[in-house]
Amino acid sequence: MNGLKYLPDEYDGKGQLRLPFLFWLILLLLARTWLLLVMAGASRQQGSDLLALFYPDRQAFWIGLVSGAPALFDMLLTGYRARWPRIWQYGHSVLVLSLLVNLLWQGVQFAQSDLLRSPLPLLLAGFDLLALLWLQFNTRLRDCFLPEYQLE
Repeated sequence: MNGLKYLPDEYDGKGQLRLPFLFWLILLLLARTWLLLVMAGASRQQGSDLLALFYPDRQAFWIGLVSGAPALFDMLLTGYRARWPRIWQYGHSVLVLSLLVNLLWQGVQFAQSDLLRSPLPLLLAGFDLLALLWLQFNTRLRDCFLPEYQLE
């Protein structure tokens, strides 16, 4: 087993280290604008009202789509991580960079606007910060992105 520190039941059928459940929650957190777009598309009559409720500024909506694209790409790439291990290996860095950019953008938004309108942006920034810390310091998640953590 190459002296790996993980048990065989922590591996999937392809011999790769299983992705933790919180990883999927981080991807959903990052792709929240995409999820809102899908929900708005599913509800035809109230779709534009739903988008206007969460994103009154259209620029914020487009920035949210761009910052959520790496998470969406990683969601699609999880099924192909054995075929494209090089691309998968860079996914961790791209997610961390995406979270950093997202936090910086939210900091700029906080500096420009009044925080007393809604606590939701502050709550989302807190979740983004927790997600960034977890991506950086959780060894099992970091190991999921390394190609040497595969059973033979």
